[in-house]
Amino acid sequence: MSTAAQLGISAALAACSPDVRECLAAACEGAHLSFEQGLRLATAEGPSLEALITVADALRRETVGDAITYVVNRNINFTNVCFVGCSFCGFARGAGAPDAYSLSAEEVVRKAREAWERGATEVCIQGGLPRDLDGFFYRDILRAIKLAVPAMHVHAFSPMEFSYGADKTGMPLRDYLRMMKDEGLGSIPGTAAEILDDRVRQQLSPNKLPVARWVEIITAAHELGIPTTSTMMYGHVEEPADWVRHILLLRSIQKRTGGFTEFVPLGFIHEKTRLYKHGGARAGAQREDHLRVHALSRVLLHGAIRNLQVSWVKLGFAMSLECLKSGANDFSGTLMEESISKAAGANFGEFVPPEEFRRMIRSIGRIPAERSTTYKIRRLFESPEASDALESPAPASLPLMQEKSHQPYAEGAY
Repeated sequence: MSTAAQLGISAALAACSPDVRECLAAACEGAHLSFEQGLRLATAEGPSLEALITVADALRRETVGDAITYVVNRNINFTNVCFVGCSFCGFARGAGAPDAYSLSAEEVVRKAREAWERGATEVCIQGGLPRDLDGFFYRDILRAIKLAVPAMHVHAFSPMEFSYGADKTGMPLRDYLRMMKDEGLGSIPGTAAEILDDRVRQQLSPNKLPVARWVEIITAAHELGIPTTSTMMYGHVEEPADWVRHILLLRSIQKRTGGFTEFVPLGFIHEKTRLYKHGGARAGAQREDHLRVHALSRVLLHGAIRNLQVSWVKLGFAMSLECLKSGANDFSGTLMEESISKAAGANFGEFVPPEEFRRMIRSIGRIPAERSTTYKIRRLFESPEASDALESPAPASLPLMQEKSHQPYAEGAY
C-alpha cells in the first residue's frame, strides 16, 4: 500500500468512532470480522461511514489493483411467464396474459449468434418459471447455443431454475447439474438469493427456494467445477443485520468451495412492484446505503471473494461510479438488451457500448479492462490511444425485440 493511501487510512481512522476504528484496523490486518463487528460497520454514520469507505477502497486496491473490469455480454430472458409470485417482481405474467411471451430455442440461438457477431463473449440467460415447462428445456437451450456458437460462454439459470428443472425431470440435483455442465453451461448467476434468511424470504416470496436449498445448489455447482456469482438484494424489508448475516454466509461458502467469482449487491427497484405498492417495503435504498453496502461487502469479504460488481442497471451511472470508489471493481456487462429491472421502475438497462464504459472508468482515474466471465483479463486499456487503436466505434444499439411487451423482472443480476 502506498504512503499516500496509508496516510489517508490513518486520517480516516482517526476521525471515526473507537469501535469502528478497531473493526477497520482488524480488517486492514487481514482478520475475518465477526457478525458483531460487521453489524457495527453496517450501521456506521458520518465520519465512521467515511472511514469504512476509505478502508474498503484501500482493500480493493490491495486486492485487485486499479483496473475496473467489464464484460461484453447480452442478457436473454426467454420467458416472462411465471407462477412463483414474488412480491418484488414487476416481470412475471400469467400464461394467458396479453403481454406474456416465450422465446423458442431457435430465437434464443439467434440472439446469442447476433451477440457473438457484435463482440460479446457471454450470454446471460434467465427467465420465469412456467407451469408447463419441460425440465429438459434448459438443457436444450444450452445444447443449441453451443452447437451454433461453440466459443460463447453461457452464464445461465438461477438456482431456482436448476431446482425446478431437476424436479421436473426427476433427476438428482448433482446429476442434473453435471448434465448441464456437459451440455455447455459455463457458470451460474447467483440470483434467487435476495436475502438469505428464511424469515425475510417469507415476506418477499413464500414460494421461493428456502435458504438451505439455495446453498445446496450453489455448493453442489462449485463442487462440480461450475463457478457462480453471488448476489444480495437490499433496500426493501431487510435490516442491516440481515446484510451482515447474508454476506457472512456467502463468505463461509467461499471458504469451503472457492466457487464464487464475484459478489453483486442489488439495490431494490421499488416503483412498480406489488411489495412497495401495498406498503410492504421502503422505497429502495438511499445514497448512503448504496455506499455502505458496497463498502461493507468489500471489508467483510476481504480475503474471500475478490471481485465486487456494481449493477449499473439498478444504480444508474453516477451512483455506480461512487460505489466503484467505495470498494467495487467491476462495472458488470454491456447487456445489449436488459430484461431485468425496468418493469420495476429502473431507468437504465438496455445497452452500454464498451467505449462508454471505458470513458466513465477513466473519469474517476481508473484503468478500463475487458474481462471474461470468470475474470480473466482479455484487454487492458491503459490509455485512450490504445483503446482507439484496438477497436472501431461501436455500431448502433441492437433493436429490442417487442420491447414494449417484454417487461423485465426486478430480481436481476448478471
